[in-house]
Amino acid sequence: MLEYFKTILSKVSFDKRLFEKELRKAIKALIPDEVYELKEWCYAKFGKKYEPILISCFS
Repeated sequence: MLEYFKTILSKVSFDKRLFEKELRKAIKALIPDEVYELKEWCYAKFGKKYEPILISCFS
């Protein structure tokens, strides 16, 4: 599931609202270890573009 959500987030990263919606959905669906891995990946890939969203979703 983690790889699936990474793919989805990459595909919707052009739209801020859609990205946040899919990120919240991913966080709810994944187990804690996967959420941590997703967080690391998101900050590495989208940290500059969507930092406020990432902080909000992962806090």
